[in-house]
Amino acid sequence: MAKFYITNAIPYVNAKPHIGHALEFIQSDTVARYHKLIGDDVKLLCGGDENAIKNVQAAEKAGEPVQAFVDQNTQLFADLAQALTIHFDVWQKGSSTDHFTASQKLWGLCADNGDIYKKSYTGLYCVGCELFYERDELNENGECFEHPGKKLEEVSEENYFFKLSKYQQQIEELISSEQIAIIPAFRKNEMLAFLKQGLKDISISRSNERAKNWGVPVPGDNTQRMYVWFDALNIYQSGIGFASNEETYKKWWPADVHMIGKGILRFHAIYWPAFLLSAKLALPKKVFAHGYLTVNGQKMSKTLGNVVDPVDMLNKYGSDAIRYYLLKEISPTGDGDFSEEKLKAVYNADLANGLGNAVSRIAKLAEKSEIDFTDTKAAKEPYTQELKDAFEEFRFNDVLQNLWNVRLRAIDQHINQESPWVIRDKEKLTRILQEEIDMLREFARQIEPFMPETTKKILEQFKGSKITSQKPLFPRMI
Repeated sequence: MAKFYITNAIPYVNAKPHIGHALEFIQSDTVARYHKLIGDDVKLLCGGDENAIKNVQAAEKAGEPVQAFVDQNTQLFADLAQALTIHFDVWQKGSSTDHFTASQKLWGLCADNGDIYKKSYTGLYCVGCELFYERDELNENGECFEHPGKKLEEVSEENYFFKLSKYQQQIEELISSEQIAIIPAFRKNEMLAFLKQGLKDISISRSNERAKNWGVPVPGDNTQRMYVWFDALNIYQSGIGFASNEETYKKWWPADVHMIGKGILRFHAIYWPAFLLSAKLALPKKVFAHGYLTVNGQKMSKTLGNVVDPVDMLNKYGSDAIRYYLLKEISPTGDGDFSEEKLKAVYNADLANGLGNAVSRIAKLAEKSEIDFTDTKAAKEPYTQELKDAFEEFRFNDVLQNLWNVRLRAIDQHINQESPWVIRDKEKLTRILQEEIDMLREFARQIEPFMPETTKKILEQFKGSKITSQKPLFPRMI
């Protein structure tokens, strides 16, 4: 049994989750469920990125102690995951003691390799990105592209720096040769273009004064705290035993895939491998970068008032409908638009009239027939090589389109062509309905990575020899 270790990006917890967080959670969980289905030993990790300056500022604005604030918000993300039927094997908080220990160990390994030094620095800092920018990296208004409209802070202080420039050639070779594979390919090209500009050493600490004494203390210097991007990436290791359980760590590290949003690709594809090379630790095998969600064609923004609360959508449509819509209708690699109007249309067409109707038809025909059916067990490989390839490339939409356009359509065609409602020969009717029940059971198993609750409901309804009709899986939305 091969191990497969997946990490979901660790969300900042300065605010409650939005629908974009739901997208990434669902993608990660789908990959984990797929690998379990094909027999891998899987671990999926996420948690709370709690040591950022933006968390301190948000807590101050809310008038709450920082620890209480991040605890409360981190729990909101964990609750969202549970509501979406996401199963994280590890939920690692950035403020936990074992994470502090692990991050100080990583710092020590990099320092022992001669890659950390101290110097005074003045730079433009984006609190949203938690990153210093060069002027030529900003838009025409001197703002960060990720957070337009927000003025950057000019910061002068003495910090510790990491010798990122030392690893330029190695990282270029790792990405070019796909020893660290970046999916999609155009994101790989973006990273190679960034590398061609030349890497500069980066600041990896903040003064206690600016960090408000929050975050991981720098070993041997009680005046500094670690830069959040040095410690947060290390959650991927601290959550599986780095510096606390060597046996567990050796089993799971390195990550088989980091699943992230496109805005933090540089940290995962360049900074993180450099830290690991310096510490002489194994490198992640793959980085998958998804796009962003817009809402009705506009970027989600509190100012515009168009931030979609996933909990509202869940209460209205249910977790599997949200999972289906985000995986099928949103490009896995490009930006995609979230529209409740489109969600409702897809729900009615694909789920209520499509899958739900097929399940109801077969169940009613089976119940009316009063036949004892065979409760067949899954025995064959659930996916063709074509679909397995699509999974490996994170083309969730292609898998779902195939399942609906080919597999579910085949079930509908079988029902319509065989017309079991007019068959009077019991032996023939038994054979026809058994075929349809078996096709439906197989389909239910194939959609399990995407829609786990629906799979469970279908398999439970069609378990045993006597089939009875139930209430609709997906009642039509008006």
